[in-house]
Amino acid sequence: MSAHPPPLKGRGAPLNRESVRFNLPVREADGDWLDQRAAIDDSPAPLRTSVTIEHPRSIISRNSSPDLPFDQSINAYRGCEHGCIYCYARPTHAWLDLSPGLDFESRLFAKPDAARLLRATLRKPGYVPKVIALGTNTDPYQPIEADYRITRSILEVCLEARNPVAITTKSDRVLGDIDLLTEMARHDLIAVALSVTTLDGAMARTLEPRAASPRKRLAAIRALSEASVPTHINVSPVIPAITDHEIEALVAAGAEAGALSASYIPVRLPHEVAPLFRAWLDAHFPDRAGKVMAIIQQMRDGRDNDPDFGSRMRGKGPWADLIRTRFRLAVKRAGLNQHKWVLDASHFRAPADGSQGELF
Repeated sequence: MSAHPPPLKGRGAPLNRESVRFNLPVREADGDWLDQRAAIDDSPAPLRTSVTIEHPRSIISRNSSPDLPFDQSINAYRGCEHGCIYCYARPTHAWLDLSPGLDFESRLFAKPDAARLLRATLRKPGYVPKVIALGTNTDPYQPIEADYRITRSILEVCLEARNPVAITTKSDRVLGDIDLLTEMARHDLIAVALSVTTLDGAMARTLEPRAASPRKRLAAIRALSEASVPTHINVSPVIPAITDHEIEALVAAGAEAGALSASYIPVRLPHEVAPLFRAWLDAHFPDRAGKVMAIIQQMRDGRDNDPDFGSRMRGKGPWADLIRTRFRLAVKRAGLNQHKWVLDASHFRAPADGSQGELF
């Protein structure tokens, strides 16, 4: 029997423990909060989402990781309401003295100054135009984008400046910007990757409770492809004994929907994600929790997570080799990965500064 409380309906993490990595004090919930959590019928009360406005001084993050095909990115939001239990970005909430558990998916931060800061950055004489990645940490099309439209404002600046963008998302909300994406595609400025973890709607609601359904994500791939927007399916993460049996079906479904290419990443469990994932397994799959973690550890040098460059995105050992081989053969059968992604930064032009003086 699981030692953890039952998961809240519509949320991914079964726990809300604070991180101890930074020696932050652990908060104790008082009795009043516990009373409020329980409804009259003893079922947990819904957890409300809150959004805090953040005013950063800069907006582009840069990295030098050999594992990533980009070195600059923008995250319009901190935290993600999709609630994916496996999300490797969860530990970033520990920096805010918040829990990588339920806090990560319910206590969100929005950056409405993003487009203004981006415009100022692109106007700097030393800026070197290159691809800007959106969705590398938290989803740019999570539900609050419908209200804040920060991702759309970023795309508008990039289109004006002819600066290429690569988007990764789990949401069909991306279609709300298809007008911009279609225009960007005409100038080789855009590529969109839809992450699809499973084709099973019930499984998706457990793994990714507030993300778009698999059916909607595949429909988004189809709509983008039909609009001539280069589209990619990301089979990520592959979870042994949970979703790995779907590798071939996912690749085939992506190809049938019009994706030009496909990729995959074995599940990663950095820092606080590992205990959250273990608690999720205990709550939803107690019959196979031990087996799942044993396979993951076989792929991760006996650990819950392998942080090393190179192997962290591929895994090691027989299980990782088997997944890699199956994926390669599925891609070959589907005729994918024959398209070479080329985003063009050669027509970059500094955007207007946004002041009224530019109008005259």
